[in-house]
Amino acid sequence: MRFIETWIPATLVSIRDLSSGIREFLIRPDQFDGAAYPVGSHINVGVTIDGQPETRSYSLVGEASSNGFRIAVRRAEDSRGGSRYMWQLAPGARLDITRPASLVAVDWARENYCLIAGGIGITPILGVAQALARRGADVALQYAVRSRADAAYLDDLAGLLGDRLVVHASDEGKRLDLDGLFASLPKGTLALFCGPMRMLDAARHAWVGAGHPLPDLRYETFGSSGTLPTETFRVRLKGSDVELEIPRERSMLDVLNASGFEVISDCKRGECGLCAIDVVAVDGEIDHRDVFFSDHQKQSNAKICACVSRARGTITVDTLLRTDVV
Repeated sequence: MRFIETWIPATLVSIRDLSSGIREFLIRPDQFDGAAYPVGSHINVGVTIDGQPETRSYSLVGEASSNGFRIAVRRAEDSRGGSRYMWQLAPGARLDITRPASLVAVDWARENYCLIAGGIGITPILGVAQALARRGADVALQYAVRSRADAAYLDDLAGLLGDRLVVHASDEGKRLDLDGLFASLPKGTLALFCGPMRMLDAARHAWVGAGHPLPDLRYETFGSSGTLPTETFRVRLKGSDVELEIPRERSMLDVLNASGFEVISDCKRGECGLCAIDVVAVDGEIDHRDVFFSDHQKQSNAKICACVSRARGTITVDTLLRTDVV
């Protein structure tokens, strides 16, 4: 499997608040050599939610440092509980984390780069901006936030990019026009995006609409972001009397596996599609939070990525019929 997890013990060295709703954590593994990692890398962190062991994934902030790994976590009351757990930690806390892994493929030979970040999506983008600026690349960053007070690392980015940083603050009436932005980019520009699912969907449509090849838009999104609020829903198993409750704090993948209905998986970020299972019936609405399926496939509701996607109401699934997923 591509996403092999190697867990290592670590200590939370320090915390600092970047805004009223974003906190940075400096984490140092016990056996830390300060080795470089690819930009856009993330680590998984073991958390405890309602007494249950869970895993949450966080992008590493910036390029590698000899001090340890930096992550930034937005306090989200509508999340599945990971941010609440992280925010109650104090320096000295012991953690289990995975080694860094990268899902962002950057072509360093392009002439032009466009970086787009939505809110906390700035975390993987910062390291890319640092690496490109260090190389003297033609790069600009579009940073969409609710307000400048919510914009993490704004001073760092301003010092790094100068007027190549464009902040789109909603409370200032400055919304990001993706159609206009992408229409203005030269052909061959590589765009790197990280933000919520709705913003990603808009970016993909605008990118293709502007005549750019879709592979030139590289992206990450948040497994916790979708079009519906994160809430409890129910899953029925085809051909049985089993009906499972999926609480807001846990994924469908975790509940199915814990209940003995094994679903294979790999990335657990909605990107590889390995955990996709067949949907037999929908009594409610599915919230597809993956980036694996196309818009057409999501509209058909024939399959669902159990690791990140959720629902409202009740869905009936078959965990056995997924041989055509990958």
